Amino acid sequence: MKGFLEDANYSIGLLDEGATLADVIDNCIYEHTHTGKRAFYVGDLGKLVKKNIQWQNVMAPIKPFYPVRCNSAPGVLEILGTLGIGFACSSKSEMALVQDLGISPENIIYTNPCKQASQIKYAAKAGINIMICDNEIELKKIARNHPNAKLLLHIATEDITADEEMNMKFGTTLKNCRHLMECAKELGVQIVGVKFHVSGSCKELQTYIHAISDARCVFDMAEELGFQMNMLDIGGGFTGSELQLEEVNHVIRPLLDVYFPKESGVNVIAEPGCYYVSSAFTLAVNIIAKKAVEYDKLLPSGVEQTRNDDEPVFTYYINDGVYGSFASKLSEKLNTIPEVHKKYKEDEPLFASSLWGPSCDELDQIVENCLLPELSIGDWLIFDNMGSGTLGEQSTFNDYQRPLIYYMMSFSDWDEMQDAGIASDTLMKNFFFVPSCIQLSPEDRFSTAA
Repeated sequence: MKGFLEDANYSIGLLDEGATLADVIDNCIYEHTHTGKRAFYVGDLGKLVKKNIQWQNVMAPIKPFYPVRCNSAPGVLEILGTLGIGFACSSKSEMALVQDLGISPENIIYTNPCKQASQIKYAAKAGINIMICDNEIELKKIARNHPNAKLLLHIATEDITADEEMNMKFGTTLKNCRHLMECAKELGVQIVGVKFHVSGSCKELQTYIHAISDARCVFDMAEELGFQMNMLDIGGGFTGSELQLEEVNHVIRPLLDVYFPKESGVNVIAEPGCYYVSSAFTLAVNIIAKKAVEYDKLLPSGVEQTRNDDEPVFTYYINDGVYGSFASKLSEKLNTIPEVHKKYKEDEPLFASSLWGPSCDELDQIVENCLLPELSIGDWLIFDNMGSGTLGEQSTFNDYQRPLIYYMMSFSDWDEMQDAGIASDTLMKNFFFVPSCIQLSPEDRFSTAA
């Protein structure tokens, strides 16, 4: 696949019902212990299939457009493409990736709110017409470089929380939408719909009610000005929880039925990213260094010291960090906790510990404070729910080596894909059988995608 890796060939281990994710991780750790302790992912692609079935059961007919920046691993993109999902791309390289899968331009939207002129021209040449706009300067830039563009006006939502106040916010005001449409009319640019985005951290589902109501107002303005609007993008923010999905659907469904009924001809789409991939990937990292530190330096500010000063406190350094798989840690809280791979006794003492990446940078802190048994250099830690925001383009800081990716799928998920008629011949060539008693040699790896 162009633009992702020099060699994007990969294979998917097809596991019978006697084999588990834990078996795969055990086998990979055994292999890496003997061939070089490199961080690696295990991706259960069957979970993507399950998530899509869940989406269709709860959210249909809203069509999902997967944000490629969330996880651009080749196995993920090919499975999602086979499932008939659209793609939301934020750059030229992402557009090229999904085009290489044979995805039609109609199923690709260019979602970057701050687009380079050269990349707008690339989209025009590739026939990718649907893109996002939220200001007059961007509108004029699009008009100059993509005369066939079809724009979704990105409107702002009032979903700012205390944790998000410093984040960049995009979207225009309802008041400014009429001005943008008048400018588009003068420039001869088509406006075909509206987009909004509600953050996954937003606890107030009322935000969706306001956003959909505002979108209806923009559609009414557009009709007055002669635009034919036919698309509503309700954005992302879907955490992966079935409960959250059902809660959102419970709130938005009545409004969509009233404001954008089927007979209106408006296609409603969404951009679920984390929803699809977060739980599908598990990361295994290796401890490369260890030292004892003073307890009061480890504690977060404002936390009282309640332990015996004689107990050791440990700082561990692992072979992956914020300049690699934990890049999202720089802007948000880690949503997973480390699990020790080696077996230890239930009554074994636990010690205050912190985890750091390999860069020796003060920003490269993975976990500030946790309780772990005493670990040794060479031990492994497991992080689950690592599929979102971790497998895109990553830094080469400190000669960072990208983790290997081992793909797997259970026989039952494979059968489900076949029964649904969504398994292409090209995709099926990537599968190979793995017996329940897993014992892979180095040349029989689950994946070469690294």
